[in-house]
Amino acid sequence: MKIRAVVAASAGIAAALVLTSCANSDAGKEESETLTVFAAASLQSTFTELGDLFEDANPGVTVEFSFAGSSSLVTQLEEGAPADVFASADTKTMGDAVDAGLVAGEPVEFATNVLTIVTEPGNPENIASFADLSREGLSVVVCAPQVPCGAATERVEEASGVTLTPVSEESSVTDVLGKVTSGQADAGLVYVTDATGAGESVIAVAFPESSGAVNTYPIAELAAADNAELAAEFVDFVTGEQGRAVLGNAGFGAP
Repeated sequence: MKIRAVVAASAGIAAALVLTSCANSDAGKEESETLTVFAAASLQSTFTELGDLFEDANPGVTVEFSFAGSSSLVTQLEEGAPADVFASADTKTMGDAVDAGLVAGEPVEFATNVLTIVTEPGNPENIASFADLSREGLSVVVCAPQVPCGAATERVEEASGVTLTPVSEESSVTDVLGKVTSGQADAGLVYVTDATGAGESVIAVAFPESSGAVNTYPIAELAAADNAELAAEFVDFVTGEQGRAVLGNAGFGAP
C-alpha cells in the first residue's frame, strides 16, 4: 500500500509539473508579441522613440519598424508584405491604402510637417530663398513626385512660379538629406523635422512659400494585422499625450 501511495504521489507531481510547464509555455506565447509598423521615412527618429516607450508600457511586446517613402510602403503592402500599422506622410497616400482595401477603420491624423531648404554647413552657396534654388549651376536634390515630400515640392513650385531643375529625385526624404550631408548636392528640400534631426550637419533655410504645402500625417490599423487590438493600442499611443509630446519635441505640428 505504501509503495502504491508513493507511485501515485509521484505520478501526481509529474502531472502537475507537466501542466505547470504547459501553462507557463502558453503564458509565454501570450506575453510575447511583435507589432510591425510601416511608417514614412520622416518618422524614423520619433517612431523609434515611441516604439521604445510603447514596449516599456507593454512588457513582452516588440515593435518592429519598416521606414521608407510612403508610396513605396503602400506598394509593399499591396504586394503582401505583413504589417499591423501604417503611418503615411500625407493623406493622399493613406487614401491610396484605403482604396486598396489595406486599412481597417478610419485613419487618424496625428501630425503636420512643412518643407525647408537644407545646405552644407556654412551655406557656401548663400541660398536665402526658394527662388535661389533655380540658379544655374546649383545642384539641388528633391523627393520624387510620387513621394509626399515630392508632391509638396511641386505644390510650392506651382504656387511660387519657380521651376526647379533637380540633379536627382529621391524615393525618400532621408535620401535627399543624405545627398546634402555627404556633399553630393548643394541643397535639398526636406521636412523641417529632418533638418532639426540632422543638427549641425546642415544649415536650414526657411522660406515662406512652404506654408502653402503643409503635409498632414495619418495613421491607421491595417486590415491584415495579426493582432488588431495591439495595433489599435499603438495608434492610440501615437495620437495620445505621449505621442504628441515626442512629435512636438521633434518639430512636428499638430494636425
